Amino acid sequence: MSRKKQPKDKVVQEVEEPPKVADTKSHQQPPEPAPVQTFDDYHCTGNVEVDFPMLCSLLNMKDVPPVIRQIPSAIDSDVTFKEDEDAKLSASPLRGTPFLCIELENDDPLCTRKVKISGWKVNYKIFKAVLKMLPSVTTLQCLHFWQAALSDPMVISLANTSLGSNLRAVTLEGNPLLQHSFHLLLSEDSNLTHLSLRNNRIGEEGARLIGSALSTCKSANKNLLSLNLAFNNIGDAGAAHIAQGLRLNNTLVILSLANNNIGDAGATSLAMTLGELTLQHKEIVERRRMLLHKIQSSLRADLEQTVGGHLSVIHSTSSKGDTKSAVKKKNKAAKKDEKTTETKVKRGSDGKRPQSRTMKSGGKEKLSSPQEDKSSSILTENQGEALDTGNPLLMQSVHRRDGVLYMPGNTTLTSLNLAGQGTKLQRNLCLCSWQLWKDRRMWEETCSVSYCRETSSLQTLSVT
Repeated sequence: MSRKKQPKDKVVQEVEEPPKVADTKSHQQPPEPAPVQTFDDYHCTGNVEVDFPMLCSLLNMKDVPPVIRQIPSAIDSDVTFKEDEDAKLSASPLRGTPFLCIELENDDPLCTRKVKISGWKVNYKIFKAVLKMLPSVTTLQCLHFWQAALSDPMVISLANTSLGSNLRAVTLEGNPLLQHSFHLLLSEDSNLTHLSLRNNRIGEEGARLIGSALSTCKSANKNLLSLNLAFNNIGDAGAAHIAQGLRLNNTLVILSLANNNIGDAGATSLAMTLGELTLQHKEIVERRRMLLHKIQSSLRADLEQTVGGHLSVIHSTSSKGDTKSAVKKKNKAAKKDEKTTETKVKRGSDGKRPQSRTMKSGGKEKLSSPQEDKSSSILTENQGEALDTGNPLLMQSVHRRDGVLYMPGNTTLTSLNLAGQGTKLQRNLCLCSWQLWKDRRMWEETCSVSYCRETSSLQTLSVT
């Protein structure tokens, strides 16, 4: 009997055992582990000191460069180009040590205004982390890479990334590229206002790409104010490409071409850009195309306006006719006598009413014709005037003389630095420039440095 009761007791214990129920509940609701984040899923906070190490760790980097705060100083390198910047960087005790230097506007870690990498090689993982972090730093104003061994894919990624809305100055110095991709930073929709590309071995081909980015017949950079191309060995041919880019550029104010092995030929190309220009064939073709487009658009607008007016008049007359016909129908249904039918027959046989309608329609046609004449006359008058003051090809100052179209040269550039060209560029530039500009400018020489001053055109020209 005792052996038979033991299994019953076991069954009772198995049924009534509460700890096992508690275990099942604990298995059903375990503590949620922290989700494993990936590089793409990480949301940057805007704090560089937190985001940069985290992004580097998510990229499985062993040696993560530290983030070092620098004492805030007045923003001067964003607007002007300091020639002693290299000396400051070379004198830094941390030169060559991988670290990310940041400057803050105040004590708030979310207010980073400058990110700088100087003197150490940046691999693709570090650049990828910096690139992902930049859009979240909304207060960033300046981005600086000095001798960081950047590559063409890095610069292309930088140009294609939507950076912070306040970023206006980019310095990429000492980073020669094989494909010369720097011109991508000067696209038509770029928001950069200051760009320094010193010592990048740009050469003639890079100068050609940068000149095309400054302006062509169909596009032009609209935000860049200062450009530093010093120490790039662009030569006379490269200076000619830059001069071509200055023809239709209305924004660039400061240009440095110092130490570029430019001779009299290249300086003459630059000087001719600042004088009166003869329109080239491709510029004439583009000007005609833009004029035709403007005239066609104005014709469409006038046509839509006149058609809309006629339709409104017709709609109002038709609505009045509908109300009158409804009243007449009600009167016909109410009266139903022979006198009303006889008057209807008389009105239908009488020819006065249709004649008056034809006279009214004819009067409308006579009134519409002078409006069309006025619009056509206005269009013919506007064909010879400026239709868009934003494009130099459509300005009122474009004029024809002796069968040739002329336009004024670049009047926006106020500072051009041609210093450090050695013996190739001497007083021949001053003499050539004087012959080109003698009717427009006054020259003075002080301490072997030539200056050209005017309120709305070139103010400073350094040739020594």
